[in-house]
Amino acid sequence: MREAAAGRWRAEVSPEPEQRDAAGKPGEGAGRQTRQYAMAMELPFLIVGGVLAGGLAGWLLDRWLHTAPWLMLALGSLGFIGGLRDVLRRAGADDDKGSGSQEKK
Repeated sequence: MREAAAGRWRAEVSPEPEQRDAAGKPGEGAGRQTRQYAMAMELPFLIVGGVLAGGLAGWLLDRWLHTAPWLMLALGSLGFIGGLRDVLRRAGADDDKGSGSQEKK
């Protein structure tokens, strides 16, 4: 009875059949969806983090140099550009990994 229940449980949590290789083990496609989800959760923080870091540095420099709000706007914009560049770089690196494994087949 326990063996049947354990087998049923394994069938429910294991990847879909098309995500398995010839030996019946989970293939490369099983972790791809998880990596894509993790990247989708990470990328917005890169942009927001860049804007906040640049804006904070600009705000501190504005207070010190009495140039408000120009350095905050300039460094916040540079932070946005840097965050966007990082997002595009990481998204491009993931596309290269996915297309590279398909081209080798």
